[in-house]
Amino acid sequence: QPELGKPMRNCYSLPGPNFTYGMYMHRRDGGVPEAIGHWDSVKAKPCKRAMPRDFVAMGRGAVAEGCTTAREFALYYKFKDTRQVDKETLRYGGKVPPGMTFGRPARPPTPFFDIMQHRYKELWMEQQRARTVVQHVVKKKPGEVRGTRTTFLRTHPLPVKKESFWHLQRFEKVQAPH
Repeated sequence: QPELGKPMRNCYSLPGPNFTYGMYMHRRDGGVPEAIGHWDSVKAKPCKRAMPRDFVAMGRGAVAEGCTTAREFALYYKFKDTRQVDKETLRYGGKVPPGMTFGRPARPPTPFFDIMQHRYKELWMEQQRARTVVQHVVKKKPGEVRGTRTTFLRTHPLPVKKESFWHLQRFEKVQAPH
C-alpha cells in the first residue's frame, strides 16, 4: 500500500549516479563547449545526376540537318545526344554566377526629413484643393442636361434598311392567282 499523500513507488530500481542516459557518441560528444565552439556543418556534394534526353531539341536539330527517315533520326540521336538543362543546379550546391543576387529588390528608402516636415500631408492637401476647384468648375456649367436614349436617337438616327427585291428563282415563274 502507498503511504498517505505520496505516489505509489514503482517496482524498478534505478541505476547508480554514474549512469549516463542516452547514447554516447565517441567522436562528437564534447559536451556544451564543443556545441558552442563551432558549428557542425555538412559540405554540399555536387549533383551528378544524368539528365534525361531532350528529344524536342534533338528532333528540331535532325530536321534542320535534313533527316527524313527513322534510321537517319536514330543515327542523329546517337551522335548528337542532347540532354535537358538542370534547372535545380543552384538549389543543390551548384556554382552561382558572380554578381547574382536572390530575392526581390529593396524598395527605395523613404526620406526622413520629408516625414518630419509633414511633406506628404502638404502634397495630399494640395491635391485635394485642386480637386475641389475642378469639381466647383464642373458644377457651375449652366444648362447642361443629361442626354437619354431618346435624345441620342433623335440626334443620331439609325440607318434605314434598303428593301431587297431579290427572290428565289423558282418563285419568280409562278403565276399570280386570278
